[in-house]
Amino acid sequence: MKDVLTGTGETPVVDAATVVLVRDGGDGLECLMLRKTQGQAFGGLWVFPGGRVEPGDGDGFDGARRAAVREAQEETGLLLEAGELLPFAHWFPPPDAPRRFATWFFLAALPAGAAEVIVDGGEIGDHVWTTASTALERHRAGEIKMVPPTWVTLHRLAGLPDTAAALADAGGGEVERFSTHMVDDDGVLVAVWAPDAGYDTGDLGAAGPRHRLAMDPGGWRYERSG
Repeated sequence: MKDVLTGTGETPVVDAATVVLVRDGGDGLECLMLRKTQGQAFGGLWVFPGGRVEPGDGDGFDGARRAAVREAQEETGLLLEAGELLPFAHWFPPPDAPRRFATWFFLAALPAGAAEVIVDGGEIGDHVWTTASTALERHRAGEIKMVPPTWVTLHRLAGLPDTAAALADAGGGEVERFSTHMVDDDGVLVAVWAPDAGYDTGDLGAAGPRHRLAMDPGGWRYERSG
């Protein structure tokens, strides 16, 4: 086992923002997911609406929230109110990631009377309203691809029954921070976050708390304890 991201070749960090749109469906809480078109950044992956913070959005938290609103409109045609977006996570990438986006994750309910989702067929190739558990099952089956922040967000949503519970969860505590370290565990990449006992050393066998995601091709496994 070794820490695979301890090199010095850091790439610049770009601020970004994502909005997890939720609604109540026939099978429970649903979220909107988009498929990035091949050839784009994160091409082929299923993601939530979002993108980088542009100069016109402003700086810091407020700029990120405005960016989330703008990106949602550009990618889905949906109009959101910035004040309705609840922050619930902030993700910081590994130092040697080829693209480094420090991303605010917001959660918002689909506005009452919202129009149908319209994707441009260019940057975004498809969309779906899905329960989190269905998306995770499709990922385990190899039907769709996603990155760890998306997967962990879905894992969190999977335990919530409806929109009211999701909004209460997002607004009920401090924003969670994820600063990712990557460890190679005999060919399986493991994303590790504080306060995991192996976070600083890369020793996945160290005694202590766990906060990690093993990206095993046979099915990703999330561990969190302590």
